[in-house]
Amino acid sequence: MTFWEALLSNEVLVCSVVGWTVAQVLKTIIDFSLNKSFSVERLVGSGGMPSSHSATVCSLTTSAGLCYGVGSFQFAVSFVLASVVMYDAIGVRQETGKQAKLLNMIMEQDLFKMDNEHFQQKLKEFVGHTPLQVMAGAVLGILLTLLIHQSYI
Repeated sequence: MTFWEALLSNEVLVCSVVGWTVAQVLKTIIDFSLNKSFSVERLVGSGGMPSSHSATVCSLTTSAGLCYGVGSFQFAVSFVLASVVMYDAIGVRQETGKQAKLLNMIMEQDLFKMDNEHFQQKLKEFVGHTPLQVMAGAVLGILLTLLIHQSYI
């Protein structure tokens, strides 16, 4: 078996990568339709609808459950990882995005003009997710995995 055949026969890996890819493409399309401009950063960046992090880890968890069973070590590790990633996306990373937005507003004010080039760059605001974005990513990842799993049976 060649390297590529072995790689593509790994259902858990394929499902996870497809989950991330589809979520990133959808996120880019949604951003384009809302803002009427194309942003390359949306193709690989974090934040936005749907959550690609959630789609990835839910694809991973669902495929591990389907391939190895929900009583397996693989499913347990995937489930814990998915829980941590989604909790972080809603909590810490969403708060970071809110703080970046506020700091960017402050930096735009005349009395906070800074000469240092480093401080002139805007902080990244799209780092976290709303619960709806995380849920949408989770559902997307699960559905894609169920669809892909049919081709591996």
